[in-house]
Amino acid sequence: MAKNDPVAGDTATPAKQGKLKFIILMVLVLLVAIGGSVAGTWFFLHKSQNKDEKPADAATVATAKPAAIYEALQPAFVVNLAQQGRQRYLQVSITLMSHDAEGMAALKEHMPVIRNNLVLLLSGQDFNQLASPVGTEMLRQKATASVQEVAQKEIGKLVVDQLLFTNFVLQ
Repeated sequence: MAKNDPVAGDTATPAKQGKLKFIILMVLVLLVAIGGSVAGTWFFLHKSQNKDEKPADAATVATAKPAAIYEALQPAFVVNLAQQGRQRYLQVSITLMSHDAEGMAALKEHMPVIRNNLVLLLSGQDFNQLASPVGTEMLRQKATASVQEVAQKEIGKLVVDQLLFTNFVLQ
């Protein structure tokens, strides 16, 4: 009797229709979310490409930092260090970094003074301090200040931005 009862058949159909509507609604929400994500990504990527394609104006060119110039000091520095009566050695390859090509060319005339100051600075170091990364960084900063001092005295401006250790060997 339940099979032929029209009232019982009507209650099963709305439940199936409710589930079907819910599934269709969820699929639509998912498609809208994916479409929005794709559209947003395309918009932001397209927007950043348009910024990159704009021609450089005079203000942008004027504020752009010039390319870095590197000047390696050859040959490498080799100094003796004394540690508790033992003879130790330090070998350092140094490169100067600047953004001023004219200043670096003028500074080349004063390389003997720079090398002298660096040899004196390096040979006066404590071996145990140089064995630590902090000691090495402190030495690099002192050496940078030494080179900048010579540049300021001889040329009248700070030409060297950084002094870099490209090789550092303690033995």
